[in-house]
Amino acid sequence: MAIRVLLLRHGLSTYNVQGRIQGRDDDSTLTAAGEAMACRTGEVLDDIHLDVVLSSPLRRAAHTAALVCGARSRATPPITYDDDLLEVDLEPWSGRSRQELVAQWPDQERIWRQHPEQFTLERADGSSYKPICDLHGQAQRFWHKLCQHQNHTTILVVAHNAILRCLVLAALGLGPEHFSRLRLDNCALSVLNLEPSGGSQDPTVQLESLNSTMHLNPLVPGPRRGVRILLLRHGETDWNRQRRFQGQIDVPLNAAGRQQAQQACRLLQQSSIQRAYSSPLARPRETAELVLAHHRDVPLTTCPGLLEIGHGLWEGKLEKDIQTQWPQLLDTWKVAPQQVVMPGPGGETIQQVWQRAVTTMATIAQDLTEGDTALVVAHDAVNKTILCHLLGLSPAHIWSVKQGNGAVSIIDYPEGGKGSPVVHSLNLTGHLGGILDETTAGAL
Repeated sequence: MAIRVLLLRHGLSTYNVQGRIQGRDDDSTLTAAGEAMACRTGEVLDDIHLDVVLSSPLRRAAHTAALVCGARSRATPPITYDDDLLEVDLEPWSGRSRQELVAQWPDQERIWRQHPEQFTLERADGSSYKPICDLHGQAQRFWHKLCQHQNHTTILVVAHNAILRCLVLAALGLGPEHFSRLRLDNCALSVLNLEPSGGSQDPTVQLESLNSTMHLNPLVPGPRRGVRILLLRHGETDWNRQRRFQGQIDVPLNAAGRQQAQQACRLLQQSSIQRAYSSPLARPRETAELVLAHHRDVPLTTCPGLLEIGHGLWEGKLEKDIQTQWPQLLDTWKVAPQQVVMPGPGGETIQQVWQRAVTTMATIAQDLTEGDTALVVAHDAVNKTILCHLLGLSPAHIWSVKQGNGAVSIIDYPEGGKGSPVVHSLNLTGHLGGILDETTAGAL
C-alpha cells in the first residue's frame, strides 16, 4: 500500500519576524499571520484523508498542527507529539539576532552559513557538538519509525525548517553535507510518496514536491539575491496521456498541454524574466512561447543539450509493447536506470542525458547577471537529471523526483550563477489545480 507523507513547516512565528534564532527554544509563538497561514493550510487539506498527524511538541509547531486540524471539516486523528521532530539544538545562540551572531561569533556564523554540516557549538557544560550532524541522525531515526506505518496511507508531519530539511535528506538517502541545497518557507508543504518494498527494507521514495506555498499565495516570490532559473516541464501531449514513450519524436502539445502552459503563464506573469531557453522539440518550445505571453520582449533560445532522452527503438511504443520485446531491459530501467542503454539507433544512457543537461544548465546559470531570472523549459528525464544533480543525487536516482506536465521548479543561485545552487521549490503544480500533483503519469 503506497504511503503519502505531507511535510509542513510551522507558520510565521514571532522570532521569524524579529530575525532571531529559534532552535529548540520554546519562547517563540505563532504571529497572527502565522495562525492565518495554518488555518488556510487546513482548509486546502480538507479534501485529503489523514490517517496520522505527527508534530513537534514545540509551541509554534504544535499550535500550527492544532490550527490545521481545526480548520478541516472532516474527521482528523488526534495529534501525536514526537521529540524526534524537535528543531535543531542551537542552545548558546537561541534568542539572538543575526547581527549579534556576526558581532560575537563571526567565524562560527560564517561556517554556519557556508558549511552548516561542519558547524560546531559548545554547551554551557563545556561539551561540543555538531548541531546539523546530530539533527540529521535524529531525522534518520524519525524516518525509520515513519516507515513502519505500513497500514496508513496519508501522514501529516508538522515541524520546523532544519529538521524537515534533514528529514527530506534522510528520506532520499543524502547526508548532512547537502543541508544547504534545500529551502523551506513558513507553512510550506512538501510531499513524499513511499512505496513499501516488503520485508525489512525501507520503502522506495519519490519527492513529489518541495516547498510549495501556492496555497498561501498563488504568485512566485522573487529571488532575495543572486540569480534564478525557473525550470518547467512541457505541457501534456497525447502520448503522455496514452503513456507512450516519446523520447526525441516531435510530438506536439494537446489541448490540455496548452492549457497547462497558459496556467503557468498566469503563475509567472509577474515574475521578472530576462532570458528564456527551451529544448528544440515542439512540445517544450510551444510551452515556452505560451509562458512568455507576458514577456514578449524576451528572446527564446533553443538548446540541443535540453533534448529529451533518446529512447531508440522504444520511441512511439507503449509499456506493454516494450514488456513483450525487452522484458529484462524494461525491468532494469524501472529499478536501475543508470544501467540501461536504450536499444537501437539514437538510444542513450541516462548518464549521457545527465552530462549534456547538467552542462547546459550550468552554462545558462553562469551567463546570468545579478538579478536575472531565466526560464528553462525541457522534458521529464532532462529535468529529473538536473534536479537530481542539484539535490546531490546520482543518475541511479532519477525516479526519486517527480516532474508533472506544466510543473514549475525554482532554482536560486544566491551568490550568482557560478555559485552554489539552492532548490527553492520543486514540481509546483498548484497553478494546475489542487494541492497534490494530479498530472497524467505518462510513460516511465
